[in-house]
Amino acid sequence: MSVVLEWVTSRSRALAWFVTSLMGERAYDVYVAHLALEHPGQAPLGEREFWIQRYREQDANPGARCC
Repeated sequence: MSVVLEWVTSRSRALAWFVTSLMGERAYDVYVAHLALEHPGQAPLGEREFWIQRYREQDANPGARCC
């Protein structure tokens, strides 16, 4: 029984990771990790400022999106 529970738990975590990645909820975490790796001396934007900038860029350059 514990093998089945472990399998279900791991699949649930994978699905949650996929959905949050797809919806963009992890964007700030990815941005902070990228900044730390590629630009180690640069301080990241605060989360609020990050989202404001991201939405402004999306509005200015909509690209391929449905709405």
